[in-house]
Amino acid sequence: MNNRRDFIKKSGLFLAASTLPFPYLFSDNPAKKLGVALVGLGYYSRDLLAPALQLTDYCELRGIVTGSPEKIPQWQEKYGIKDANVYNYENMDSIANNDDIDVVYVVLPNSMHAEYAIKAANAGKHVWCEKPMAKTAEECRQIIDACKKNNVKLSIGYRMQHEVNTQTIMKWAKTKPFGEIENLKAEAGFYSDNISPWKLDKAMGGGAMYDMGVYSLNGARYASGMEPIAVSATHTTNRPQMFNEVDETTIFDLEFPNGATAACRTSFGESMNVLDINCSKGGYYLKPFQSYSGVKGKASDGTVLEPFGKNQQAVQMDDDSLAIINDKPVMVPGEEGLKDIVIVEKIFESAANGGKRLSLR
Repeated sequence: MNNRRDFIKKSGLFLAASTLPFPYLFSDNPAKKLGVALVGLGYYSRDLLAPALQLTDYCELRGIVTGSPEKIPQWQEKYGIKDANVYNYENMDSIANNDDIDVVYVVLPNSMHAEYAIKAANAGKHVWCEKPMAKTAEECRQIIDACKKNNVKLSIGYRMQHEVNTQTIMKWAKTKPFGEIENLKAEAGFYSDNISPWKLDKAMGGGAMYDMGVYSLNGARYASGMEPIAVSATHTTNRPQMFNEVDETTIFDLEFPNGATAACRTSFGESMNVLDINCSKGGYYLKPFQSYSGVKGKASDGTVLEPFGKNQQAVQMDDDSLAIINDKPVMVPGEEGLKDIVIVEKIFESAANGGKRLSLR
């Protein structure tokens, strides 16, 4: 074991056992925090992840990777980032030699996820990748393979699966307290005239389905506890001058093995935020189900699911850090992101063929 990075990669602990007090071994109280480098300093990193990293117990912001030099001084001043921990996209490979950085969090436009997640893995760093995992299923598989080859952990940024009320919904999908799930509705979207230019660019993985649609899709999967066997989809737009390359609204229906169905919608042209599950003996819902805070719901027996009250991104990153520290499986692995993108590809294929029903088997 030549250095701390190699040790973390192989064992998941921060320091050799001989240097750690016994209570710290395999505990939730590591002697030091994992160092995180954010790749891409746009809105999500700037306004959500970086502030959340000030609230985490098991990791901290130590590095940045950016193609915008003008952003560097502000980030360094605000978060005390050392010169040695600042990278650009061309020299990011050299992060391999930096023992301050344990995790690389890829927060880039969708078309760039695969390239930089693979670079991070090849540098021997654990990889956190924002959703959607990548543009294509093949790119997802390449990320998974690179992480396995380099013996690093890979986690996809599905923050909702770390949220308490969402976890209750996932548990009910298995325990069925309201009987068999018969159908559900999963809708996620917002209206805006001010959308990031790359989200209107097909080559960069823009469009509602890749952006908000993965909430509806992933929500339908975890709320049902099943994998869909068929899908049909259509695209619509009310603003063709803006959405001339990508989808403004996508409507897709999923069929599950037990006969249950999911009616899903996503949009950049309509506000929607609900996950509603109907069962043979009642039902339950979350509304909103994918907001950054205030996720809440209710069941037909009167059970109220009160808002979580914690920073979702901080909880997500702490959960993923503990998986690394204790060398345990991550909560949302690359295989989960891959499953969604396999279905997303079929959604686009169906929409291109007039809403044709396509098998997912």
